Amino acid sequence: MKILFFFMTIMFAFNLVFADDCSIQIIGSDMMKYDLQEINISSNCVSFDIMLKHGGKLPVSAMGHNIVITEESNFMLVAQLINMENGIENGYLPASDKILFRSDMIGGGESTFLTVDPSKLDSTKSFIYFCSFPGHWAIMKGKINLL
Repeated sequence: MKILFFFMTIMFAFNLVFADDCSIQIIGSDMMKYDLQEINISSNCVSFDIMLKHGGKLPVSAMGHNIVITEESNFMLVAQLINMENGIENGYLPASDKILFRSDMIGGGESTFLTVDPSKLDSTKSFIYFCSFPGHWAIMKGKINLL
């Protein structure tokens, strides 16, 4: 029994020291805000999962939220592509090589997942995430840190 306890203690301590957190939850609200302004992605992560939860009550057509990731230097170029004609199913954005990752657009009470491949993010560049619902991009955004 003592041996079992010893090994369990060692395994628990090992996981605390060496485990990488390769996922995060972000909540978007009806106030057009994410609850986090920064996402930290470890260089040890093979993939990084973002769960976006819409904490509000308004439908996707009135207050949809998503996550779009681009290089910070391309942020304004991508934001200028936002257009209702591109459709809600595309996050109001056309196809573009400037968009590295994008999640589905969700409404109040809904959730979506976005898996990011950190190997596609150049550690010498800066990255930003934002909501591409028309009008949200100006204030609903944050920074991605590669650690």
